[in-house]
Amino acid sequence: MPTAASNLPPVLRPEHPLVRSLAELASRFATRVDGDTSATTLSGITLATADLRPGEAFVAIRGGNSHGASFAAEAAAKGAVAVITDDEGARLAADTGLPIVVVDDPRAMLGDLSAWVYGTGPGDALPVLFGTTGTNGKTSVSHLLEGILAQLGVVTGLSSTAERHIAGQVIVSRLTTPEASEFHALLALMRERGVEAVAVEVSAQALSRHRVDGIVFDVAAFTNLSHDHLDDYADMREYFEAKLPLFHADRSRRAVVSLDSAAGAEVAARAEVPVVTVATPDIAEDADAAARADWVVEIVDERQDGTEFRLNGSDGRSLTTVVPVIGRHMAANAGLAIVMMLEAGYAWDALIAALDGKRIEASLPGRTQRVSGDRGPAVYIDFGHSPDAFEKTLAAVRRVTPGRVLMLFGADGDRDATKRDDMGRTAVDGSDILVVTDHHPRREDPDRIRATLVAAARRARPAAEILEFSPPERAIFEAVALVGEGDAILWAGPGHQDYRDIRGIRTPYSARELARRALRAAGWPVPEPTWPVPYPADTTPSSDPERPFDSP
Repeated sequence: MPTAASNLPPVLRPEHPLVRSLAELASRFATRVDGDTSATTLSGITLATADLRPGEAFVAIRGGNSHGASFAAEAAAKGAVAVITDDEGARLAADTGLPIVVVDDPRAMLGDLSAWVYGTGPGDALPVLFGTTGTNGKTSVSHLLEGILAQLGVVTGLSSTAERHIAGQVIVSRLTTPEASEFHALLALMRERGVEAVAVEVSAQALSRHRVDGIVFDVAAFTNLSHDHLDDYADMREYFEAKLPLFHADRSRRAVVSLDSAAGAEVAARAEVPVVTVATPDIAEDADAAARADWVVEIVDERQDGTEFRLNGSDGRSLTTVVPVIGRHMAANAGLAIVMMLEAGYAWDALIAALDGKRIEASLPGRTQRVSGDRGPAVYIDFGHSPDAFEKTLAAVRRVTPGRVLMLFGADGDRDATKRDDMGRTAVDGSDILVVTDHHPRREDPDRIRATLVAAARRARPAAEILEFSPPERAIFEAVALVGEGDAILWAGPGHQDYRDIRGIRTPYSARELARRALRAAGWPVPEPTWPVPYPADTTPSSDPERPFDSP
């Protein structure tokens, strides 16, 4: 059955939070205080009444349609000890009886407030913090960092689009980068549990919306820049500028910058912190500039079980290892991760001992993840949803596939529509068969989204084999029927996600499990799943997009 959009993973808190004085908070941050704060203490801070716990302060900000202070009475009923808000919010929350701490801009101050409440600011004892930004590769770099750190015996934490990890505990993510109050609480919990290093995926939106305020990363990294997120930013220049603050001295101490996209050189030039560069000439936009990087990733071999590469330093150091997924871009991500660790102070000799001549032991959920068995078509599930991601991943699949390549994909509804033409063109240019289906339609008409993608593909290659099936539960079964031994399917978009957003409802869904079922129905052997399945095993695909599964 569909689940409500609010049915999200819980926000985590430290198990033994600091107890803070509200009066001291007010003295540090407030422009004024309404009510008596002298006897009040707090143990946490949150933006959302749904996540509020007794003893916490409720931060009320103005949203697009209403002011958060409209929910102050609900917060008080749930045990909030104070409201932190602006002048407008103070008027709306006046009848709650709670002390009200008024600040100029509660959204902009949330990071600093949270850092003080949880003791996770720049001057506090924290794990080593790695932050990665860029259009593509952020999640992969973060998971590769975690895997390599674990091979060195480091206790790790992770915050990515896919998952949150705390010393081995795995929690599904809500946002690419959590809200500042959630992020600082997560860091405090990681510290409690002995985490020594944390890999964090930092989106442009996280920087623009103050989600990483109050954090100084030990090493920040830039992967690349390509067409995406123009629903949030006016143009590519504004999108690029939104990422640059991560490389300011108040947000990071050192930087590692990939020169594989043209934007990398500008990031390196404008960073306010020491910069080391890395590049992969085989995929770089400017191969000559890439060859002059401080570290160069040299592709050694590509096969279905991984990509072997050599990381060469300008000082003569060299390391050869295998990233456990296909693609030169994945080798580039791994090289970036290794250099980040060097810049954080991890020893070269330790990295040699753990990696040289060996495989990187990392799990990358939904990143060119093979879900098929040893016989039959190879089926890869990927989270890529931009033209650049399509181009690189299709090329990677092509290089390890003896037969035909089928591309299956859809586009997000209520998101950047300007990239859809390029998605359709890139998908058809890189495949032998193209199947267009639905992704997250949200509140858009899925028929219109598919029509745009199909039209773009037909303009690019009028004679290509282009098919359209809805819903995706049907599309994958149709796709598997079109291929055979030695062929490959790349299903781009859904990756690790366990739901589809249909009219604001999170409908249980797993592309990885659907692909397994389609392969099994076609008579091909499939391995057992290594991921949770969000619907019962005794359900079968339905042709109704509003009810994608029926019981037999």
